Amino acid sequence: MNTPQAALTDAVKQQGDCADFSRRLVQRMAWLVLTALLTATGALAADPPKRTVRVGVYENAPKLFLGDRGQPSGILGDVLMAVAERERWQVVAVPCEWQACLNALGRGEIDLMPDVAYNEQRAQLFDFHDVPALLSWSQLYTRKSEPIRTITDLQGKRIAIIDGSVQAPFLENLLNGFAISPTWVHADSFEQGFGQVRQGNADVVAASRFFGDLQASRFDLEPTAVVFLPAQLYYATTKGQNGVLLAAIDRHLKPWQAQSDSPYAQALKRWLQAAPEFVIPRTLWWLLAGLVAALVLALALSTWLRRQVAQKTAHVRAGEERLNTILNSVDAFIYIKDLELRYQYVNSRVAHLFGRSAEQVVGQTDSAFFDELTVARLRANDLRVIEHGERVEEEEVNRSVDGRVTQSFLSVKLPLRDSAGHVYALCGISTDMTRRKQAEEAIHQLAFYDPLTGLPNRRLLQDRVQQLLTSLSRAPQHAALMFLDVDNFKDINDTLGHDVGDELLHQIAERMRECVRTQDTLARQGGDEFVVMLVNLSTEPGEAARQAQQVARKLLDRLSQKYQLRGQTCRTSVSIGVALIDNPAETREELFKQADMAMYQAKVAGRNTLRFFNPDMQAQVVARTTLEADLRWALAHDEFVLYYQPQVNDQGQTLGFEALLRWQHPMRGLILPGEFIAVAESSGLIVALGDWVLRSTCLQLQAFSQQAAQHHWTIAVNVSAAQFRQPSFVARVQTMLLQTGANAARLELELTESQLVEDVPDVMAKMDALRDLGVRLSLDDFGTGYSSLAILRRLPLHQLKVDQAFVRDMLEHPQNVSIIRAIVSLGDSLGLAVIAEGVESAAQRDALLTLGCRYFQGYLFGKPTPAPEAASSSADSAQTG
Repeated sequence: MNTPQAALTDAVKQQGDCADFSRRLVQRMAWLVLTALLTATGALAADPPKRTVRVGVYENAPKLFLGDRGQPSGILGDVLMAVAERERWQVVAVPCEWQACLNALGRGEIDLMPDVAYNEQRAQLFDFHDVPALLSWSQLYTRKSEPIRTITDLQGKRIAIIDGSVQAPFLENLLNGFAISPTWVHADSFEQGFGQVRQGNADVVAASRFFGDLQASRFDLEPTAVVFLPAQLYYATTKGQNGVLLAAIDRHLKPWQAQSDSPYAQALKRWLQAAPEFVIPRTLWWLLAGLVAALVLALALSTWLRRQVAQKTAHVRAGEERLNTILNSVDAFIYIKDLELRYQYVNSRVAHLFGRSAEQVVGQTDSAFFDELTVARLRANDLRVIEHGERVEEEEVNRSVDGRVTQSFLSVKLPLRDSAGHVYALCGISTDMTRRKQAEEAIHQLAFYDPLTGLPNRRLLQDRVQQLLTSLSRAPQHAALMFLDVDNFKDINDTLGHDVGDELLHQIAERMRECVRTQDTLARQGGDEFVVMLVNLSTEPGEAARQAQQVARKLLDRLSQKYQLRGQTCRTSVSIGVALIDNPAETREELFKQADMAMYQAKVAGRNTLRFFNPDMQAQVVARTTLEADLRWALAHDEFVLYYQPQVNDQGQTLGFEALLRWQHPMRGLILPGEFIAVAESSGLIVALGDWVLRSTCLQLQAFSQQAAQHHWTIAVNVSAAQFRQPSFVARVQTMLLQTGANAARLELELTESQLVEDVPDVMAKMDALRDLGVRLSLDDFGTGYSSLAILRRLPLHQLKVDQAFVRDMLEHPQNVSIIRAIVSLGDSLGLAVIAEGVESAAQRDALLTLGCRYFQGYLFGKPTPAPEAASSSADSAQTG
């Protein structure tokens, strides 16, 4: 380990008198500590050990290749060697092919890889520095006898691409976008790819412009007019490793690129410009003679300096011993880290903390003494000092490698700078505050948490409710406050004892934790009362109430289950009162009163239930719950019916029908879907309801097939997004077709545009499978969603359906006419039929005919009716048409 000796020597020289320096050290102990820290670190930084850097080198002149001395050469190689000289790196070149180099970098077998173009995929595997090392682009090269003028000339050509290069995937995607299909010839390097073209195994080769412009003539090739993929080239390291190497490269590269005589500029001139003829100056011999004389003088001076150093070393050693005594007696942990965050000095307190000698600590990093989380936090603070020169004062909680020992420190970290003002190390002084933190945590726990259940107490709950009310004015949201009271708790407490009662409360608290989210607050109000504060609920009041009700139902169900209390089994329940929070003008006390009143209403209602404070909201929740229960009853007792609306062509002939769902409620009569579909979707009943509609439709198709005049009719069925997302949807459709004997070609499933943009691969796979079954597919309400034309042309659709919103006002709004015309043109270009729904007048029909639409649905041709009536009315329509 380096000691403060060398640094003290510098200090002695600045003082000019070793004896006077020693006297000052004894008289001024405070200055002595700071001087020892700074000079000791200076001595360490004066001659740091060389770092070995393994660099992957592949042949890609003039950017990179292996030089005559076995070192990286070329533009990027020369710049790297210039950085290595200043950073005192020992560069070890590792020759390899391009892809082999990248693989080795990913496995950490090499430390640094030059000439790597940045892209998102590589950013997942490697780390890059900030300042681009070179700006480049890619170009296609070919034989002079086969000119390539445009990208369309590449159709059917053989293109050589280098495996693992950025050119390969980019060029493939580019040509796919133009529907150009070449033959790909794979190569391991640019040189091999150029050789493939010269030998006639390929027509074109893709390469970077640096290699191509330099090597094209050697292979008797010339550049084409196809230029693509401008790229920024970097040095890359293994992900999460060697960030110091990248930081050092950025530190030198940025100023060098702004200087005309920097190593960076010299490398560009050397490899991209013709070298000037070197002429030996006439004064060379005189210069050599002067150098020899200077060397002799330097040797003499060196001898004299060694004698001076030897005379003062003894004085320095004495000062070092006194400094070590002072630093080791300070009641603090004092240490110094270098730019690589390795310990370069520790006092005896640090060595004792780590359970090792000072010599064993020096050269190690924090990862040898702390767990990963602690190392990450320490590194973040250390880098603020090293990279930005900040003075950091932080409380640091450190855990040992095995995670068993946790200690808290107040750490002050200072940057140590050289004479030029550059940071070369950090000095840290840490004070152990573990016992004080433990005492503070114990006081906080007693002040804000219930000792029996560990939940927040009333004081902390009130504080959080107040914070929520304050935040409502800045960020409006819905929340809910729930009061829970244990039913018959006094009976359990009196009959089984207070200890059993406490155990019951503890188990209730644990079960409640299972039912709420981490961002919600669960607190014990006191006695047998608990409070839950739900935050971030829906901004729509009705939906917020439903979410609060869902949590309350979960609590009621979980808390009503059996409890095992010291060998005894008992049951209890809770009554819950809910107050919704959405008004910042409400006070905390008003909310507590509202929730408390609602809880007592739940008690009066028979316990083991919940009540909302707002009567209107309570009515909405009850109505929604009733409707959901009625839906379940209707499904179980076959209360749903299908109505059919005819679909006709421009001759008035019936082609088929759209099946429309109705609910024949025994009390309310016929209910349209708009009143119950939303509840069916939110409750999950939409899947079962959709299956019923599909099965009923298939049965009706089978009935149509028995009549000669009706066997060609189709029936269109709307499919909900939840139903279509079911993994077994295609299989269930196939099963229904087989069980009912319906003709798949007469079944038409209508999808909405929103279903096409969610999980596109799954949607396309299901649509292809349905098409293979023979089922027709239609896109409903086209023009109201966000369909991508690129996706639309790949889908196995049969028909587009113009939304009735466009048809209804088309005679008054010319914009609607333009939209319909565009939809009809799009359908024609894609080979899809276009049907307009909502046609209610002859004027609308005539206008649609003028626009090229030939299929219609609406009240003009027939209202939705039950199946037998639809069949007869359609027959009449066909006769009159």
